[in-house]
Amino acid sequence: MKKTNKKKPTWGDLKRQLGDLDHPALLGLIQDLYAASKNNQAFLHARFALGEDVLEPYKATIDRWVCPDLMRNQDISIAKAKKAISDYKKAIGRPEGLAELTVFYCESCMNLLSYCGMDDEGYFNALVRMFEQALKAIVALEPGQHDAFIGRLERVQSEGHNWGWGVGEDMDDLMAEYGFADD
Repeated sequence: MKKTNKKKPTWGDLKRQLGDLDHPALLGLIQDLYAASKNNQAFLHARFALGEDVLEPYKATIDRWVCPDLMRNQDISIAKAKKAISDYKKAIGRPEGLAELTVFYCESCMNLLSYCGMDDEGYFNALVRMFEQALKAIVALEPGQHDAFIGRLERVQSEGHNWGWGVGEDMDDLMAEYGFADD
């Protein structure tokens, strides 16, 4: 059997192929991609600001993976929750949307921890890292947009003192570092 020396296809290869498509063929391709997965639909809805709440599918994914239904034996996946934020960032990445999703992630963790004791250092470390990402996203907004998001993070921060692993203290330090600590 003869070996073929084909390299893995790249974006450049695909781009050349797409350049040969006429308008109807390109629309057909996008229609097929749209029908192929809910992730593609969410991406296109966000990119073109279609629907009432383009963040809803991303929030549903985050909540599913960081605040699962334990009675149904659903598992936790920090990576899948974070991927939802990454996918939104690729689709449109508006600063206020990133702030909303990162704060929502922290709130979803808080919801789980309010009814379920947990002793998972990785989960808590990921929460603190996302708390910092939320602060970074908020700082990127206009100052008039900070208050609502900071108020929500302060609730998470307050609850963080009940969870152990130094979570509340880490959140206190981050709030101070980003200039949102109570004086």
